[in-house]
Amino acid sequence: MRSKWRMLVSFFVLGLLVSCVTEDDSTIEDGNWVRKSSFEGVGRSGAVSFVIGGKAYVGLGFDGDDYLTDFWSYDADQNFWKQVSDFPGIGRSGAVAFAIGEKGYVATGYNGEELEEELGDFWEYNSTTDTWTQLEDFGGSARYKAVAFALDGVGYVGTGYDGNYLKDFWQYNPATAEWTQVVSLQGEKRRGAVSFVADDYAYILTGTNNGLYESDFWEFGSSDDSWTQLEDVDEDEDNEEVLRTDAVAFELDGKGYITVGSFGANQNTTWEYTPGSGVWLEKTAFEGTGRSGAVGFTINGRSFVALGQSGSERFDDIWEFLPNETYDEDD
Repeated sequence: MRSKWRMLVSFFVLGLLVSCVTEDDSTIEDGNWVRKSSFEGVGRSGAVSFVIGGKAYVGLGFDGDDYLTDFWSYDADQNFWKQVSDFPGIGRSGAVAFAIGEKGYVATGYNGEELEEELGDFWEYNSTTDTWTQLEDFGGSARYKAVAFALDGVGYVGTGYDGNYLKDFWQYNPATAEWTQVVSLQGEKRRGAVSFVADDYAYILTGTNNGLYESDFWEFGSSDDSWTQLEDVDEDEDNEEVLRTDAVAFELDGKGYITVGSFGANQNTTWEYTPGSGVWLEKTAFEGTGRSGAVGFTINGRSFVALGQSGSERFDDIWEFLPNETYDEDD
């Protein structure tokens, strides 16, 4: 039977865990994190990001008081943030985003100040004209903490929470501007999962379902909308720390990476997966404060993690991950 992990519910135990994230993180020196120019908007969690034309676009989220609508572009070569047009919809956290060609897309999310807290609207950003257009609503139910990715010129959105934990998946075709339901994730329902795309396949893992951390790991192929189950991430006891929720995942040089997030306490361990290998390798731990609700993105072969929260603190820092360098505490 596939193993699951129960969330910690004792406030006493949780308090202890918050104060003692992995003690031996510094023993892993395979990879290096370098802090970059801070995000120029306010610190936040639950933001979204997508990449178009060599720039990352980051926006939305919650700063502890307000649900935000501002958006920013990041030029990694110049290490420079520039504000772009505000998102014209309702401010939100826990939305999803993906990019196809020169367009970025944002869907779903959560706003606790609205009568209907879960959101199902869908928006397109034109990076050439710096304008937003509202499109037909997302095809599934309004939700938050879903996952999204783009494959073969179409977008996919699935899982999340709408009052029920979800596992359905929907495809958006920009050529027809239509949503179509595709085969649901074959694993457990979940929210707060992560996804990354490598070698023309999408990968989904982690998240929680009804108080359980999910360990199943899935590969999706768009040619036939098929799901293939891979080895559970906790099958090897050395990999149990991959388990978490509200983490960040990204692809770099054909490999997938997962870092930060929460497993009772905020995490900073970083793991690398090579498609087809079935092997997770631990890399140098994220060098910023452990956090959840961050964003991650890859621009022209360079990967970054930014924003997020720890307790009531929201962050505005951004870090570049260099997996082939050796840890350097002085950079």
